[in-house]
Amino acid sequence: MGFILLSAGCAIGIGNVWRFPYITGLYGGGVFVLFYLFFLVATGIPVMTMEFAVGRASRKSIIKSYTELEKPGQKWHWHGYLGMAGNYLLMMFYTTVAGWMLYYFYQMLTGKFTGKDSAQVGGMFQEMLDSPAVLMTVMIIIVAAGILICSMGLQKGVERITKVMMSLLLIIIVVLAVHSLTLEGGMEGLKFYLLPDFERMAQVGIWDTITAAMNQAFFTLSLGIGAMAIFGSYIDKHRTLLGESVNIAILDTFVAIVSGLIIFPSCFAFGINPDMGPSLIFITLPNVFNSMPGGRVWGTLFFVFMTFAAFSTILAVFENIISCCMDLFHWSRKKACLFNLAALILLSTPCALGYNVWSAFQPLGEGSTVLDLEDFAVSNVILPIGSLCYLLFCVTRFGWGFDKYREEANIGEGMKIPKGIRIYVTYILPILLIFLIIKGLIR
Repeated sequence: MGFILLSAGCAIGIGNVWRFPYITGLYGGGVFVLFYLFFLVATGIPVMTMEFAVGRASRKSIIKSYTELEKPGQKWHWHGYLGMAGNYLLMMFYTTVAGWMLYYFYQMLTGKFTGKDSAQVGGMFQEMLDSPAVLMTVMIIIVAAGILICSMGLQKGVERITKVMMSLLLIIIVVLAVHSLTLEGGMEGLKFYLLPDFERMAQVGIWDTITAAMNQAFFTLSLGIGAMAIFGSYIDKHRTLLGESVNIAILDTFVAIVSGLIIFPSCFAFGINPDMGPSLIFITLPNVFNSMPGGRVWGTLFFVFMTFAAFSTILAVFENIISCCMDLFHWSRKKACLFNLAALILLSTPCALGYNVWSAFQPLGEGSTVLDLEDFAVSNVILPIGSLCYLLFCVTRFGWGFDKYREEANIGEGMKIPKGIRIYVTYILPILLIFLIIKGLIR
């Protein structure tokens, strides 16, 4: 259970509760959900079993895992350095966004939104972004808290905290979803969300809907940077890796779908456009909570949930970074934690200052920020290329090989990977991943 909650905590993040409901509404509701579930099974779960298998067979973090398993003279471990860069790059902006959630939790808890009109609530979001002191403070709190928990060790620190946090997260989202569905007009939001709307899908394009579903199913599981492999390296061989991957994917998808049950009924109950991106979380929903009886309580619960979702991913990736430093440099856990406390605060600073002090730097065009550049590099380059590396390493004779991968994945009780899947994972799945990489780069 600890392994499942740790791994699910890594996969469950802001994308589940922020991006998934938004793109589901945009791409035809229930139609998109069906495509998403199909590609989750067809692309995400197979690659997850491969990352787990590399971790469990090697008992090492991302760089050393390849060194343990590759044949003499091979260079697969080069991907390990790209993966570690991806871990750091992901945390360079994720810590800032998690800080936003923490700050909004504080604002909602202390009643700062009470009595504010829509314009004032919108102004509070911009006020937060304009303040380097606020963004730096909450970012440092997030980094320090994450490192402190990781310094306690995997079981006493990361696993113990994640178990409690994930259990509370699951309870909170169910309570919020039930509450949203009871709002007057909430059922219209449910229909918009889950009933297939082929006309809406046709407006954005059938092919775009399919590729968006493939993209969401693949990236929601945080694959390609060794974050899952590190937890694979800690687990025993009593259970098969396909069964564990399915459990994690189910939990991840449950959180994503229930998040939509919170957001869509609330939006429809209060006449809010549900496809507003970032402003939906930080401007629209605080206005919704202001309009509700007991809205301060519901708003506080919502931002606790958002903070937990972000922080669970941070703990998982921090553990991967620290374990890699321990493997690579033979450091103690304490030394690795102290080094990364300083390194992650320093590396996260450009994102925190990118909305204020360094706002003139717009790397991807007018209106873009440091966060946009870092997010693009991780989501469109490092994650898909890293996942392709894991795939090719596990299925080709130039790497570990399909037979060794399948043997490792099938050790223990549970669902087994059939031999007949070899043609699919060797010839078809790589083409799908290459397509995602190209589409991401030319977007």
